[in-house]
Amino acid sequence: MDKTETALQYFKTGFNCAQSVLTPFGDQFGLSEDHCLKMACAFGAGMGRQQHTCGSVTGALMVLGLHFGKGKMDDNSKKFHTYEKSVEFMKAFTEKHGSINCLELLDGLHMSIPEESKEIDARELYRVRCMHYVSDAVQITEKLIG
Repeated sequence: MDKTETALQYFKTGFNCAQSVLTPFGDQFGLSEDHCLKMACAFGAGMGRQQHTCGSVTGALMVLGLHFGKGKMDDNSKKFHTYEKSVEFMKAFTEKHGSINCLELLDGLHMSIPEESKEIDARELYRVRCMHYVSDAVQITEKLIG
């Protein structure tokens, strides 16, 4: 199973978007599945279900940080290179979906308002939209890390 299929499988079985995007990459960085799932958990649904930055985006940015990021023994050029790759990711994601903001990506519907949450469910936005956000985030990330 490739990373996109793996990510979608996580998402379909109840893990959030950030968990679903980060976890298929974890083994490349010596991270266990459980560590990835726990680390990304708070970033789902736009950071703690606040519908800010889409969890698919934050999951991807974690992968970019793991791949390109500045560690303790690295100089600042790695940090700035990571920022460049992050901007490149966000630009590609925005070009494809119009935003990186979870609330905007779900048509302004709030998960925390019961009647709007029912509308999200009725319109199957998690399946219709979020599945694409997860798969596209993985694919864009794979291109960026080569």
